[in-house]
Amino acid sequence: VQLQAFGGGLVQAGGSLRLSCTVSGRTSSSDRWGWFRQAPGKEREFVAAVTRGGVGTYYSDSVKGRFTISRDNAKNTVYLQMTSLKPEDTAIYYCAADSGGAYYGYSMIQTYDYWGQGTLVTVSS
Repeated sequence: VQLQAFGGGLVQAGGSLRLSCTVSGRTSSSDRWGWFRQAPGKEREFVAAVTRGGVGTYYSDSVKGRFTISRDNAKNTVYLQMTSLKPEDTAIYYCAADSGGAYYGYSMIQTYDYWGQGTLVTVSS
């Protein structure tokens, strides 16, 4: 399974960006797809996750109400629409796929088996 994330860039505070992540390979067993981020000097943290049917979505408290995760199974693509961006949202954003192995919780890094290369989002004040 390969994931490729894109859509990052430089945006002013209050602006919006949409990240995309295409998933290829053995995706038929993928259940959850998620987004994580890692700011400079900080650990990677959970941002959002979506179940295979797209019905279940989960968000961290820091992005709830501002970010929206969605997926298009026909295109094997997961999106992260980010609005009302803040400087503290600056980070490398990673998409991840859960192949259905051990489950530790939708927000746990260990749940996800495959990771994209990351895309940088910079929010200026």
